[in-house]
Amino acid sequence: MANIRLAKSSDLQVLELMMYELHNEHHLACPQHFKSAQAVMQEKRITDYLDSPEGLVFIALSEHHCIGFVSGHFADLVSSVSKPVLMGSIDEFYVFPSYRGQGIGSQLLQRIEREFDDYGVQQVFVEVWDFNQPAIKLYQKLGFSHHIHCLRKGIR
Repeated sequence: MANIRLAKSSDLQVLELMMYELHNEHHLACPQHFKSAQAVMQEKRITDYLDSPEGLVFIALSEHHCIGFVSGHFADLVSSVSKPVLMGSIDEFYVFPSYRGQGIGSQLLQRIEREFDDYGVQQVFVEVWDFNQPAIKLYQKLGFSHHIHCLRKGIR
């Protein structure tokens, strides 16, 4: 069982390391679709979440060491075809490999979901690539279900 708390600016160094590792795992698993972690880190900053009133970052601690994090945000989903809804989004989610399978990911996701609920969020959304079956299974275990099927076909 990990201790889960809101991230602080003093956590920035380890958060950036975990974000790098997350995007590196994605790039290694699917280099034809994912930028390198270095390229992602040039464009995306965890501080954007810490500085935004709609952004959330929670970290998991084990013996005062950060072992995982989840980031997300919430906003009104406005579409020309669907009804408006206050939607929460899970944007990044990572647990160091040596701590996976211990329920830490579940704790992080349940914590951000409780925070979303406190803000009046009605639904939570997450995008997961098909190659990431462990994450898909975890999300399904926590009650997430398929909502939109996005299909891809190469023509070259």
